[in-house]
Amino acid sequence: MAIDPRAGLTALNRFGFGARGDGDLAAASADPRGFLQAELRQPGIALLDGPGLGRTPGLLQALFEQQERQRVERESANREKVAMGMDMIRGAEPPAVAPAMAPPAPAMTGPMQKGGARRPPNVEQRSYRAEALARFQRAAAVRAGFVERLVCFWSNHFCVSVAKGGFVRAIAGAYEREAIRPHVLGRFVDMLAAVEQHPAMIFYLDNQQSIGPDSRAGRNRKRGLNENLAREILELHTLGVGSGYTQADVTALANVITGWTFVGREGRLGEPGTALFVPNMHEPGAQTVLGKTYAQPDRAQGLAALEDFARHPATAKHIATKFARHFVADEAPPPLVERLARNFRETGGDLKALAETLLASPEAWTAPPAKLRSPYEFAVASARMTGRTPADAGPIIGALNSLGQPLWAPTGPNGFPDTAASWVSPEGMKARLDLSWQVASRIQDMADPVDLLDKVAGAAASPETRQALARAESRQQALAMLLMSPEVQRR
Repeated sequence: MAIDPRAGLTALNRFGFGARGDGDLAAASADPRGFLQAELRQPGIALLDGPGLGRTPGLLQALFEQQERQRVERESANREKVAMGMDMIRGAEPPAVAPAMAPPAPAMTGPMQKGGARRPPNVEQRSYRAEALARFQRAAAVRAGFVERLVCFWSNHFCVSVAKGGFVRAIAGAYEREAIRPHVLGRFVDMLAAVEQHPAMIFYLDNQQSIGPDSRAGRNRKRGLNENLAREILELHTLGVGSGYTQADVTALANVITGWTFVGREGRLGEPGTALFVPNMHEPGAQTVLGKTYAQPDRAQGLAALEDFARHPATAKHIATKFARHFVADEAPPPLVERLARNFRETGGDLKALAETLLASPEAWTAPPAKLRSPYEFAVASARMTGRTPADAGPIIGALNSLGQPLWAPTGPNGFPDTAASWVSPEGMKARLDLSWQVASRIQDMADPVDLLDKVAGAAASPETRQALARAESRQQALAMLLMSPEVQRR
């Protein structure tokens, strides 16, 4: 097969995170589709594990225990304040204070407990940082990166947000590892069921607060439905906006999934932090959604509805459009969308087949590289190209925050935007330029940026980029310019 550096660059940039340096571009250029398809055939390629990566129940139990300790400490501190106030009212001697000119206490890197003992690390922050580092290092190390891009796509499609608080922050990474990664090359319906029952999604969209009005708990507590999760299942996760569902369908689906919750800190119904179905919260009786009546008992009612949503033609169209938009063009080519939607329908939502259909489609290889890498994609591409992957999560988290895409923190349940216009603002591009200069300034033993361009783009690099690098006043400036070039920014 003829060597095609442009197709090799497309394989690495459009479907992955760019070349790592020696070898990647040559392998991708020799057989672009085969280079990517080989990754799809690797058993367990999407799974991720490592030090510091816990399971959801254990992480939530640790969080619950931390919150209980904090509650006890607050109550103790409040009692001390009250007691001190009473002593002063009675005329007791106030406690001694340090002299005004006392030397400052030594600076500490972490919070302290009473008596000077260092407080245990914050559970949710420790988990978040470990997950962020593991995810980033995996993306920076893999050869092609197509599967990691699939993980990012589906994680954003079924997004949760750590902005919801410590509960989600503690398990956002575990949610991705448990509900997304095992299914990115499996069946859509299996991912859908795993996502909607995971404590992260339940908490993010408040389904633990949703109680069937006529259920035993509803009658006793006078509480009712929360429709957040039901609405997003129809609007974002499956059928999509404008697909014909009504408010009555949302309400009926909200009834169907009442009782989908998780075990709380007390652990009365099981191991704290585990997914749970509570029959006493579930709205009794049949419900009609999208014209079909579901009369199955308990959790089976909701699972039957999800099975039908996953096979609905509107879901196929919705997923195909988003898939094509993410990988190929902001204005998804209609023939590609139809081809992907047909494959989704005919295979019953086989996501590996969907990915293979994308790679076999001519539009995926002929569309110009007009899409702008998201901040996360840019950060990973920079690490791969320079061979500098942080050993600590701090620089990664800081970079993504400054670029406007904080990890697992979209502003809404529709996830981060997936079009160039969303990222190409003057502020966004200045942040990329600042990060590029910071990266370039930190590398003291860098190779010639022109040689680096040859390794990551080869003959596909534009004459304009080569000329700009040749005219740079320093290697640092040339590397920063390379990081901002179309060969790195565009896909």
